[in-house]
Amino acid sequence: MSATSSQPPARKDIQSSSLYNPDLAPVAPAQRTWTTYNYAALWVSMSVNILTYMLAGGFIQGGMDWKQAVLTVLIGNTIVLAPMLLNSHPGARYGVPFPVLARASFGVLGANVAAVLRAMVACGWFGIQTWIGGEAINILLSTVWPAWGGNTYGTAICFMAFWLINLLVILKGIEYIRFLQGVSAPILLGVGLLLLGWAWKSAGGFGPMLAAPSKFTSTGDLLKFLIPALNGTVGFWSTVSLNIPDFTRFAKDERGQAIGQALALPLTMTLYSFIGVAVTSATVVIYGTSIWDPVQLLSRFHSPVAVVISLLAILLATLNVNIGANVVSPANDFSNLWPRKISFKLGGVITCFMGIAMMPWKLLANHRTFIFGWLGGYAAVLGPVAGIMICDYFIVRRKRLAVDDLYLRGGDYEYANGFNWRAIGALVIGSAVALMGLVIPSVRFLYDYSWFVGFAVAFAAYWLLMNRKTVAAS
Repeated sequence: MSATSSQPPARKDIQSSSLYNPDLAPVAPAQRTWTTYNYAALWVSMSVNILTYMLAGGFIQGGMDWKQAVLTVLIGNTIVLAPMLLNSHPGARYGVPFPVLARASFGVLGANVAAVLRAMVACGWFGIQTWIGGEAINILLSTVWPAWGGNTYGTAICFMAFWLINLLVILKGIEYIRFLQGVSAPILLGVGLLLLGWAWKSAGGFGPMLAAPSKFTSTGDLLKFLIPALNGTVGFWSTVSLNIPDFTRFAKDERGQAIGQALALPLTMTLYSFIGVAVTSATVVIYGTSIWDPVQLLSRFHSPVAVVISLLAILLATLNVNIGANVVSPANDFSNLWPRKISFKLGGVITCFMGIAMMPWKLLANHRTFIFGWLGGYAAVLGPVAGIMICDYFIVRRKRLAVDDLYLRGGDYEYANGFNWRAIGALVIGSAVALMGLVIPSVRFLYDYSWFVGFAVAFAAYWLLMNRKTVAAS
């Protein structure tokens, strides 16, 4: 089906609405040019990044063997593909971004609740990627200027320097970095292959590299780690599974974007994760301890040329991934708060400052805080948002939206003064049940499965609360 076939002509009055600005407007048919290739390339570009490597490396550091770690990544990304494709559909069909789509279920003002929750998580990711870039600059300077290594505040200074680079790119406009999108994935893939080749040579082949057994002596012990690890893997991309309409609104057709994502996401994540798994496993053989951070691992290389080239490549690719994956969504989300005053660019600037406030150095302190604390924690909130939006679009509204009313006060999505309290209630219920495991040890499994629990509970609660309610259709 064509992405434009269900899109009614926009009424002129939406442009004078306080809920409208050009950045949030439905994408015109002539601008919907993204094909299957574009969506496959998007996911290759976003999946081949340092945090994919660190996610898989964290599983090895936590005690898994290489097969268990790679299988966890594959299963997790296959699962998250489902909500990804479901939320992609309304973006491709109606051409609206995530915060506007959320108005259908949360209300034209209540959508800000979902949008800000998503934006805050994106700010955290922005800070994490910026911290990694700062680490790379710090090690790079220490390599070419050894005296820099004695600087107590070196990492903090480099973090702020890389943060400033990101801010300047946003102020200049994302078009300044678009030409890098086609090369960022090959660059990081090259660094990964370099590390893989080094590990293969230093450890004495794949046999010793992958011979380390699992530290879990029983199925029960494995499950205690596997369940939150799988939840964290789903949580890794549960962010983009919400705001994927920000990208699919440019789709030429609904089928093409779905195929591109289905092919690229699980396969690319699994393949690049294998590099992280193999190299992290090799560090146990080479150094006697697992090193899950590739930037820190590069600092141990003896060749300054290899270190410099690799870190420059990481900086370039990290900058690109950070802008593409962690600025587009929150910029739109913050713009949705006050469409007439907050532009996409200003939303990006807000993201930069919030990224510092999230203190990314604490989120990356170790694999447990990253996987079980950060990923599992926000999954408990974003899972319910996904459950509500998917239930609303597919079950309650049966894929029919009155697009113009998404931009108007007093329309189909006004609810109670702009808020759908049924959606807010379902969000609170879903999140509370998922987070209950943090405070009640006997039901810890609820938090270990936070995304799944939050999604299912909020989905069911929203359906029950909205059942029998008359829904206007376009």
